[in-house]
Amino acid sequence: MTIRETTGETRLQALCELAEQVRELMDATTLTDVPEAELTAVTATLTEAAERLRAAMRAAPQPFEFAPDGSLRHLGNAVTGAANPHALPLVVERDGTAVRADVRFRPLHEGPPGSVHGGISAMILDHLLGQAAAAAGFAGMTASLTMRYLKPVPYGTALLATAEHTRAEGRKSWAEGRIAAQDGTPLVEATGLFITPTTWPTRPVASPEP
Repeated sequence: MTIRETTGETRLQALCELAEQVRELMDATTLTDVPEAELTAVTATLTEAAERLRAAMRAAPQPFEFAPDGSLRHLGNAVTGAANPHALPLVVERDGTAVRADVRFRPLHEGPPGSVHGGISAMILDHLLGQAAAAAGFAGMTASLTMRYLKPVPYGTALLATAEHTRAEGRKSWAEGRIAAQDGTPLVEATGLFITPTTWPTRPVASPEP
């Protein structure tokens, strides 16, 4: 895992603002009911915008880096990355070896009618479980993820996702987590096994900033 010092903070902020606008665009695209002619016109505008952005491209998303305040962040992450339009982005808070995040899914995350796709819930919990393992000093790669879907997960509603490290054996580490309604009712639960690569440090790592 390569970590670099951040440069061009103002440009990165502009990139994050662009990503947020793309999220708004995705929401609008998911729900729009404008006439066909307007859809065609917007498509032409977006085609031009995409070509402008392709004028200079990297080979990969934004990497891990140290922010100006010294914290570790990953702006290109699919879950927390503020520069990645795919991300919510999730803001993870840490308390010891436990982590939490307020979650509000969007209509574009729909799987079953009116509910969030199970794979989206799994992605969120996989990330939080990994963060819990890292908080305990066992940052690693997901080896297995066991999901238990208890109730439909709604979108457009404030939810709470939590995870905590449970145990470790050598380079193996386990964590458990859940997505729950605001009243505490569990909707999805997960258990994850993580393996720390031999080249990675086994010590607490600061949570990536969005």
